[in-house]
This record gives sequence, C-alpha cells and structure tokens, in this order.
Amino acid sequence: MAYSLITLEKSKSPISEAYRTLRTNVQFTGVDSETRIIMITSAGPREGKSTTVANLAVSMAQTGKSVLVIDADLRNPTQHKIFGLNNAEGLSVALVLDQDYLDFVKETAVPGVMVLTGGPIPPNPAELVGSKRMKRLIEAVSQKYDIVLFDTPPVIAVTDGAILAQEVDGVILVLASNEVNKDYALRAKEQLDKVGAKILGAVLNKADLKTSEYYYYYYYHGSDSSPKKRKSKRHKKAD
Repeated sequence: MAYSLITLEKSKSPISEAYRTLRTNVQFTGVDSETRIIMITSAGPREGKSTTVANLAVSMAQTGKSVLVIDADLRNPTQHKIFGLNNAEGLSVALVLDQDYLDFVKETAVPGVMVLTGGPIPPNPAELVGSKRMKRLIEAVSQKYDIVLFDTPPVIAVTDGAILAQEVDGVILVLASNEVNKDYALRAKEQLDKVGAKILGAVLNKADLKTSEYYYYYYYHGSDSSPKKRKSKRHKKAD
C-alpha cells in the first residue's frame, strides 16, 4: 500500500486545501478550552485514518506549530511507513520499559513534525494504551508540543481507541465515502459517546473530487483552466 504526504508534495491541490480546512476547523473547536491533544480514529480498517493523521500534522506544522505524531495503533503501526522511519523501537518499548518517551521520538523530513512510532507489536496493546504509564506520557507530551496527534486502531474492531479517547482533548472520526456502512459509522460514534469522548467532527475520506466542490476550488483560486468551463456545463445540464 502506497502512502502519500500530499500536503507536502502537492500543497496547492484540492486535497491539501481540504486538510487546511480541517486544520482550521480543529482550531475553531478550542474556543472555550484548548484542543491540543487529538485522537484520530475510524470505524473500520482501511478508511485512511493514518494518512489523515500524517497530512494534518504537516498542515499544522506549516503554520509554525510543533507537532508530535504518536502511533498508538500498536496492532498495525503505520506512521513509520508514511514518514520513512525506523520502527525497531517506539511507543510500545517506551511503555513496557517505562522509559522517557523522548528517547524514542524521531525527527522527520518535515520541519516541526516529530513522530513517536508504534514500535514492535506487543501481546497486550489495550493494556498498554490504558496504563498509568500512558497517562503520564500524555501529560508529558502536552507540556512540550503545541499539538499532539494520536493514530489509534478503528474503534469498533478493538477497545484501544475508546480507552485513549477518555484521555485526549478531542476525537476526529475518519469515514470512507461509499465504503463505510451508515449503521457502522453510527455504531462507531456510539462507542465514543459511551466513554464520554469529545467528538470534534468527522472526516469524509476517499470522496470523489469530481464534484461541484472540486470545481469551486479552482474557480475561487482564479484558475482559467478547463474545470471552470466544465462547471458551467454541469449547470446547463441541470437546467
């Protein structure tokens, strides 16, 4: 499976603009209280949560913030693949050995973005995520970084995400367009509601860009290329 940091590679693309919109929306959720420790999860597998975490991290770092990505999907860690990092050690080792997490944080090629990879897959991921050591780690990272983004397993599949959701400032739920069942998505929300999670919102991932929103992106950014013409044709057909 190929992963892409599109916010870095194609910063002017519609998808990168969507991540910037997500970044802005997240910032606006902290009107009454700061939203700095954020968990990103999904209803099921392969909905794009890990890619969303990585690209949101890049987008936030581009505003000058220090961002730490923590791969807390200890069953299927992915962030090291996205950022091209070694995963011989990481979060799982830090928790098992009760070592300073800073010993395992890795720099990335993106200024402002650091990553705590998942590390070797442990036999007891849920217990590690729900441990007192994890709570202490969350407290420590909250004092060092402007933004901390947690990548967790899908909430319906296992309990890890629901456990961690109780310790963060907010949760973003990633849902794959035309793939996730509506009842499945509602069940994921209910799982988070049960543990008192603050759901910041949902990201509709894998959406077809060949929509009016795609054309409006180019229109409002002053493009004279064919997308604007195709937009007017679509309106004629609608008449």
